[in-house]
Formats: sequence, structure tokens, C-alpha cells
Amino acid sequence: MAIATSSYEICEHLPQSEKFGLRSQITRSAVSIPSNIAEGHSRSSDKEKAWFMEIAIGSAFELETQLILISELGFVPNEKVAPVLEKITEEQMMIAALIRKMKQSDN
Repeated sequence: MAIATSSYEICEHLPQSEKFGLRSQITRSAVSIPSNIAEGHSRSSDKEKAWFMEIAIGSAFELETQLILISELGFVPNEKVAPVLEKITEEQMMIAALIRKMKQSDN
């Protein structure tokens, strides 16, 4: 949830012209991460859980790309984006480890 909250805060610094562009993409992918983790945990099989974790990690990589882009475009200073990127990297590693564990137990 911290990544989603931070992403929304970063979006406040985007120009109004990006309301339906990057801002929309960023908030969607940021919300998708915890939403898919939550939905995955509600599933009964590890195969189903892993599927939702894969969607979540995909959203994390998508968000990472979008945040790098807004920093490189100069919309938001790197010092505001960098801490969130660190959190995203940690989350990606945790989700990847969880996916591996679920896939091992499924075999």
C-alpha cells in the first residue's frame, strides 16, 4: 500500500496535461500491485495465487518504468521518485520469491 500511496503523492507534481496520460497509468499500475496480491491470497490453489502474483509483479515493473519516465522527462525531481523506486525493487524481489515458492509447492 505504501507504494500506491507514494505514487499518488508523486502524481500531484505532474502537469495537468498528464491527467489522462501518465497520471492515469501510474495510479492504475500502483493500485494493481496490492489489489492483485490481495486477490491472489483469496485463491485456494498455489497455481491461482501465483497467477495473481505474476500480474502484481508485472504491474510493479510497469510502475517502475513510468516513474523512471516522469523523472527523465523532468516532470518530477529524481529525489522524489528514487525512494519509491527502491520500494518497488524490494516489492518485486519479494513477489518473485513468493512466486518461486508457490510454483515449487505446486510441483
